[in-house]
Amino acid sequence: MKTYHYILFDLDGTLTDSAEGIINCVLYSLEKCGIQESDREKLKAFVGPPLMDSYRNCYHVSEEEALKLTACYRERFSVTGWKENRVYEGIPEVLDALKKAGRHLILATSKPEVYTKQIMELFGLAQYFELICGATLDGRIVQKGQVIACAISQIGLEHKDEMVMVGDRKYDVYGAAEHGIPCIGVLYGYGSREELVSAGATMLCETVSELPGLLQL
Repeated sequence: MKTYHYILFDLDGTLTDSAEGIINCVLYSLEKCGIQESDREKLKAFVGPPLMDSYRNCYHVSEEEALKLTACYRERFSVTGWKENRVYEGIPEVLDALKKAGRHLILATSKPEVYTKQIMELFGLAQYFELICGATLDGRIVQKGQVIACAISQIGLEHKDEMVMVGDRKYDVYGAAEHGIPCIGVLYGYGSREELVSAGATMLCETVSELPGLLQL
C-alpha cells in the first residue's frame, strides 16, 4: 500500500462532529425566513456541502433566497454555532502520531476559513496542521475542488502524487478526483457506504482507530 506524505483532511464529519451547531443554525435561518421545519434528521444533509447548495437542494429556493438564508445562518453560527461541536474520540492522537511520523497535514474544508481556524484553535487541532484551507465568505472559493486547488497551489504541484484526501462525503471524493488525488472515505461521519462507494472512494475507513493503518503508520 502506498505511503502518502501529504494528507488532506476534511473537517465536519471527519475530525469533528459538528451536526448540532449546523442544524441549530439552519433551523434559526429557516425560522427567520418563514420556512417551517421540524425534522432535525433531514437537516443532517447540511453537514458537508456548501450552504448555498444545501438550501437550494433541500428547499428549492432561488439564488436570492439562498443568499438570505445563508446570511441568517451566519448570524448565529458566527456567535454560537461554531462552538456547538466536538472532536471525534481518538482524532488528536491520530494527528499527533502522523505529525511525529513526518507527515504533512493540510485541512481542506468547504466551511469558511475564518470559522474553521476558530474551531481548530478552540479544540487544539491547529497545532498539527501546516496549512488550513477553507471557503471564502465572498463566494470566490466554495466547492471542495476549489479548496483543494488552493491547498495544492500553496504546497506545490510537484507534491500532488504524494497526496491523499480523507473525508466523509461524496463532495470530498469528487473534489479530490478533480485533481487526480485518491480519497479515503470515513464511515463514522455523515456519508453512507453507498454514497462513498458510488462516488469512487479509493478506500473506506469504518472507525477513527482504522485511520493509522490506512495511512501506513
